[in-house]
Amino acid sequence: MTPWPDGADPGAAPLPPCRRTQDSARLEAVVGLARRCAYEAGHTHQVTRLALALFDGLAPLHRLGEDERFWLQCGAMLHDIGVAGGASGHHKAALRLILGADRLPLDPRERLIIASVARYHRKTLPKETHDHFTALDLDDRRRVRALAGILRVADGLDRSHLCLVRDVTCDVGQGRVDLRCDVRGPAPDEQWAAHHKGDLFGEVFQRSLNVEMRTPDG
Repeated sequence: MTPWPDGADPGAAPLPPCRRTQDSARLEAVVGLARRCAYEAGHTHQVTRLALALFDGLAPLHRLGEDERFWLQCGAMLHDIGVAGGASGHHKAALRLILGADRLPLDPRERLIIASVARYHRKTLPKETHDHFTALDLDDRRRVRALAGILRVADGLDRSHLCLVRDVTCDVGQGRVDLRCDVRGPAPDEQWAAHHKGDLFGEVFQRSLNVEMRTPDG
């Protein structure tokens, strides 16, 4: 993952690009929805960047492909679009907004997967009593759980909304995943939140999560 350039304003950093040219126009539509919902660009871009870095670093563990990576990118970009309606239920609002966004060039299955990933970025874990979740087949429910587990950790790594994490690497071991984060300064809230929000991650991947923060002074 490319770290923030020294002295750069994280809020002004560009979005991670699509890896497939056929997804570019679709991502532009997703960004358009985020803008219409007055999204917080700095935090959203940071969470998206971290989520994709985690996805890439965990590839031997999840064995998912480019479709799932793109769905994670979209879910990360849209995870906070419900905040304007109130912070406490913004994850549920994001689900409704995505499902109701007719201009998004996504087929119904993709829209439901992305909306579910965004919805589960905080609070309650996926449940069989959730209609939108059970509308997916079993394989897609597994995909949602894996992608949401990654997104929850990425969101935790920017708990302060200060974009403190410059880079993250993953070490997948037996029964454990170590995340090593290079940070711009002390980030105790990010370390705590990543552990706290690693609940779904641990369930999905059957591994404990260890988060290490490395400051410039070592």
